Amino acid sequence: MNLAERRSERFTYADYLRWPDDERWELIDGEAWDMSPAPSLAHQAVSMRLSFLFHGYFRDRDCHVFASPVDVALAPPEAAAEEIDTVVQPDLVVVCDEAKLRGSHVRGAPDLVVEIVSPSTAAKDEGVKRDRYARAGVPEYWIVYPEARVVHRYRLEAGGYGAPDVVGLEDGRLASSRFPELEVDLTELFDAEPEPRRQPGEGRRPPAGPPG
Repeated sequence: MNLAERRSERFTYADYLRWPDDERWELIDGEAWDMSPAPSLAHQAVSMRLSFLFHGYFRDRDCHVFASPVDVALAPPEAAAEEIDTVVQPDLVVVCDEAKLRGSHVRGAPDLVVEIVSPSTAAKDEGVKRDRYARAGVPEYWIVYPEARVVHRYRLEAGGYGAPDVVGLEDGRLASSRFPELEVDLTELFDAEPEPRRQPGEGRRPPAGPPG
């Protein structure tokens, strides 16, 4: 099976719990997706920096930060394992409701979900997982692109995600909509040289054209 490819059978969380511990899978609407192998060094560096920042910010707040691998079952609190068809492993999650912490997993929608894109996961992160997070009621969803050094921030409105806020190095910092005091310095996150900050109202610069 290709990396991050789905299987055609339908499964539940009860099936998932019986699978070997040395294999990593996600369930999305009953379909099993093979997790990618170890991510790139750039992916891991971004994950570590965000995790460090999140843990520092939420240390004295009534929220919990979990880094992959952590099972997040997107299901009602009373659902039995045989009734749960979606269990994902985001790169980072923030959970502020203690009732959602079940010892072995998170049950229900986290307050913030972060996925860090790898080439083999981009379609899933931007497609079925984004749609599933919206349906589950995740208020804020970030997709981080280490190679492009940009973040897409989605906010839940009227039960869905609209077009993302695209935040890049020229913007300087990324602020959470759910936690307004939580800000990420993108130059530090992507370990990059600082770029000139855009002036208010200035559009994003187009790519340079071919040489004349």
